[in-house]
Amino acid sequence: MTEAQRFLQNIYDAFNRREFETVIAMMTPDVKWANGMEGGFVYGRDEVRAYWAKQFEVTQSQLEPLKFETDENGRNIVTVHLIVRDLKGDLLVERTVKQIFTIENGLINIFEIADSEPLKLMETRK
Repeated sequence: MTEAQRFLQNIYDAFNRREFETVIAMMTPDVKWANGMEGGFVYGRDEVRAYWAKQFEVTQSQLEPLKFETDENGRNIVTVHLIVRDLKGDLLVERTVKQIFTIENGLINIFEIADSEPLKLMETRK
């Protein structure tokens, strides 16, 4: 496993343990983060924190990295098994997605989700 892969595995592990401040500390202050729930992006650590707070008011998710790759632009591509449940534990979504990380100076600068429609779960749970 490369250094970048270990870095990303540590991020997934911390996220799954709900150690959000640990993950946020691994981002640049001006991070561009994909909003997988509603589409688009959120910008900066504070917006990521608010996005996750909103997300976890209605869902609980687990991310299992299946494969790590690097593309021709040096971005890290992680194939992930995503499971999203409501707060009662009922399954809402289970699928495989590709998550793309641009890492600069040892921190995540951009997080994208490849070829995936937003989950749009916020709208149905209001």
